[in-house]
Amino acid sequence: MSNDENRVLIFDTTLRDGEQSPGATMSHQEKLEIAGLLDDMGVDIIEAGFPIASEGDFAAVSEIAKNAKNAVICGLSRANFKDIDRCWEAVKHAKAPRIHTFIGTSPLHRAIPNLTMDEMAERIHDTVTHARNLCDDVQWSPMDATRTEWEYLARVVEIAIKAGATTINIPDTVGYTAPNESADLIRRLIAEVPGADEVVFSTHCHNDLGMATANSLAAVAGGARQIECTINGLGERAGNTALEEVVMAMKVRHDIMPYATGIDSTKIMNISRRVATVSGFAVQFNKAIVGKNAFAHESGIHQDGMLKNAETFEIMRPEDVGLAETNIVMGKHSGRAALRSKLSDLGYHLADNQLNDVFVRFKALADLKKEVFDDDLIALVTDSTATDQADHLQLVSMTVVCGTEGPQRATMTISVDGRETSVEATGDGPVDAAFNAVKAIYPHHAVLQLYQVNAVTEGTDAQATVSVRMEEEGRIATGQSADTDTVVASVKAYVNALNRLIVRREKTGGGLREVSYKDVS
Repeated sequence: MSNDENRVLIFDTTLRDGEQSPGATMSHQEKLEIAGLLDDMGVDIIEAGFPIASEGDFAAVSEIAKNAKNAVICGLSRANFKDIDRCWEAVKHAKAPRIHTFIGTSPLHRAIPNLTMDEMAERIHDTVTHARNLCDDVQWSPMDATRTEWEYLARVVEIAIKAGATTINIPDTVGYTAPNESADLIRRLIAEVPGADEVVFSTHCHNDLGMATANSLAAVAGGARQIECTINGLGERAGNTALEEVVMAMKVRHDIMPYATGIDSTKIMNISRRVATVSGFAVQFNKAIVGKNAFAHESGIHQDGMLKNAETFEIMRPEDVGLAETNIVMGKHSGRAALRSKLSDLGYHLADNQLNDVFVRFKALADLKKEVFDDDLIALVTDSTATDQADHLQLVSMTVVCGTEGPQRATMTISVDGRETSVEATGDGPVDAAFNAVKAIYPHHAVLQLYQVNAVTEGTDAQATVSVRMEEEGRIATGQSADTDTVVASVKAYVNALNRLIVRREKTGGGLREVSYKDVS
């Protein structure tokens, strides 16, 4: 148990459960970046991945473990020796490593490996014991705990504790429980299971019924002292408990939830936006805490109240989550100093050369838009970061012809390792024609798995942020770009993804295969 009974540990699983969201796969460098941001923000435990899942996951967990400064670095493993050994190999270099092993204990999940209750109990004992022989910090989870028979759940929790588990996590794997049940379950386990007072109880709630955060906070009220969560609530199906929600709920309602975390809440907005970018999952406008409308007011009554006293309609301050207290209006007359100050308020600290690049594109954008919003600036910075690499391919110029009469055509010039090549291609729509032009200039077998467009601000002059994900021979790369011209943003994102695949080919000796144009379907 934590020395301070009011201290709640934050266990972030954005890089494991969050990345399991269909389409949310992150690159190796993106995982390292997010892990660094989590560590800096004060997350207690970072579940960095599932080491047995792939060589890429193992490499990411291993490097995160080596680089972590403060956080416990945890890897996930199933209930078998091979998984646990692989997990230990990945996390053992961390200053504070943890093995997290699990098995499904509900009747539905016991039927999958076709184990009797006694056989499963024996496996739990053996695998937790094996994990504890490797690592002093072992977490055990009975998957689908909230649909497991009480007597059996209590029995296997006791077995795991006796085998050496130091944290017992109780997952609501399918988002089935309700807050009162969540609190009662934790309270009863602590009261009735022998040895429960010697371990930390944790809660992991999914949001299938929209109650993940409520269930997690209820579990804390019942005695849990660790919350498993993700940035933006990212995760399987409807997602997980959102880190930003539990942290701010404990901060705002300290009167009825006298609990504390080590999270620096002023860094929440920055990491929320970065996770949204690298995962390709945009944050909904009305998302609690981090949605763009969370501190916006349109109603005249609300606006009047805000002008007189912000507390009339805001229960937290924007600066508490990392938003600027005052808004610097950015437009075509703004200078570098104003841009640097605004970006700093948004959590971005750029080197001079990066600032110069963003400033040039900011000026070009300001000439096109009446007002440049915070999200426009974030899109510019993100685009700059996404292209900050060895660009073998660079878009030089492009013209697209589209309309009701097809086929649509794209005329394009691309620089390939410094040599410019021009081509004209057709397609089913302007984006398809443009992508076909890229492929004609640089033939390849990479498959487009995801194409997603989001308008980052309102109006017909809004910037479009385009995310693409491409796969070739098992290697996956993402690309993002922003522009007021959606087709231009699409091509830049496509080219960014190709550049990343080329870099990976050079690093691994394989990957993107160039082919003759006639071989491309």
